[in-house]
Amino acid sequence: MSHPVVHFEIIGSGPAALRDYYAGLFGWEFQVGDATTDEVSRPGEYGFVGNAGINGGIGGGAGFTPRVLLYVGVPNVEDALRRAEELGGRRVMGPARAGDFAVGQFTDPEGNLIGVAGVEESR
Repeated sequence: MSHPVVHFEIIGSGPAALRDYYAGLFGWEFQVGDATTDEVSRPGEYGFVGNAGINGGIGGGAGFTPRVLLYVGVPNVEDALRRAEELGGRRVMGPARAGDFAVGQFTDPEGNLIGVAGVEESR
């Protein structure tokens, strides 16, 4: 597979309650801290899932729109976002960087929100 799904997120206005819900439902355990960027989740409200199969997290906070989102691994986030736009999608966020790691989000032509993530060198 050339671009695997590398991360998922469940975002809502009450991340602690969402973490409790999924812990009770699936037995997921969380390491709470900060997301890669404040555009993804309010600081200190992001819970990385340690036992869900693929990497994942639950976060958000007041003002964040509820959603379920998957991230696809790409070699260059900016290039992937640009290509998504060329094919009829719309950039929503990014690239947002933390060191040499970046994330971005776009909607496909049907309006589905998709994330891209990858390690990038500074240009």
